[in-house]
Amino acid sequence: MFDKISRATLALLGALFVGAGVFSVGFVTGSRYNTLLPAVLQPAAPAADAVVPVDKITVTPAQGATPEELQTAFKPFWETWELLQKNFVDRPLDTTQLVNGAIQGMMRATGDRNTSYMTPAEQSVMQGDMSGELEGIGAEVDGSGDLMRIVAPMKGSPAEAAGVRAGDLILEVDGVDMAGLDSSTVISKVRGKAGTKVKLLLKREGASAPVEVEITRYKITIPMVEGKLLTSGVAYVEINQFGSAVEVALREKLKQLLAQNPPGLIIDLRNNPGGYLDAGVAVASELVADSPVMVERIGDGSEIEYPALPGGLATKIKLVVLINAGSASASEIVAGAVQDYKRGLLVGEKSYGKGTVQTWLDLSDGGGAVRITFARWLTPKKRSVDHKGLLPDVLVTLTEADQSAGLDPQLAAAEAVLLQP
Repeated sequence: MFDKISRATLALLGALFVGAGVFSVGFVTGSRYNTLLPAVLQPAAPAADAVVPVDKITVTPAQGATPEELQTAFKPFWETWELLQKNFVDRPLDTTQLVNGAIQGMMRATGDRNTSYMTPAEQSVMQGDMSGELEGIGAEVDGSGDLMRIVAPMKGSPAEAAGVRAGDLILEVDGVDMAGLDSSTVISKVRGKAGTKVKLLLKREGASAPVEVEITRYKITIPMVEGKLLTSGVAYVEINQFGSAVEVALREKLKQLLAQNPPGLIIDLRNNPGGYLDAGVAVASELVADSPVMVERIGDGSEIEYPALPGGLATKIKLVVLINAGSASASEIVAGAVQDYKRGLLVGEKSYGKGTVQTWLDLSDGGGAVRITFARWLTPKKRSVDHKGLLPDVLVTLTEADQSAGLDPQLAAAEAVLLQP
């Protein structure tokens, strides 16, 4: 599934997904395309959207290494373990913390911000996020750097209401410096019971000084799809998450709106950081009839094309897709297909730039889970968006002053494009 999910992988900051341990933006494989997983990650008869148990995976020797070579390679590790147990000043050491730290270090050593480890505690927090029910501040984050970065505040969340913006870096939580701390620690600081408050000090691009916000945590439900007819008659649909139910919700909304013969359709993917890969392909298929809607490139160089699903409801109507820096992963699959096939125009600001595909794999005995990047995805014309993003066809910025005044020049520009003769 492509993780509007929280990214680095998926641990909620009180319902946000975090990276570098857990990241909330990105794809994770979903049920419809599980058969396309490389053999080393292919589970036996997986449940829909399930995390794959590690004991169900056939693992081949790493790069042909012999057991003797692996034993030699791990010798310094076990020597270090023994030296810590015998010599560290504060003994006994917590074995679970040491193991978790070792796994996290192994994930980081890949150099891939989206390959990560989730502890059992983080995994329990992550469960259910894609259902849209969250408790906390409601923001997706990337924890792969020295400072945790906000990918996007969720629609209708406390974070959005407090003015948290995509791209903000978390400097402090309740006055405690977060520099260099692991994602689990930051999560524990930001999370809390509904009704309690947390203060964040944020570094914001373009701001002369750090920005402090106070957020009241609470339980929120994020609707996957919302829509209406604008006063001009243009149909407007906002997709907040690419969860497992988004296809049904989108089709219901499109049927309702298209029955009123609007002159055009706006799909709003701003601050939507992704979700299930299946959902991204399904949403793109509602808008684009051409195939493929995306291409997946596996580590061995082979490619898999994802065709448009038949029966798309909005493949003919005049179309604009809104994007910004919080549009990631599955959002970029949809936007990339629309742009490559010249199906419509992208309006807004450059997207996030998440061009890889991950799968979650359960560790045995309740040991948490690992998130592994197993492929890169490309647009239909084989463009990579990773670390680049998609450039809009019509660049329109949305400033803090606009937001404070209740203005949305990006939406206005999209509407104007569709109303042109």
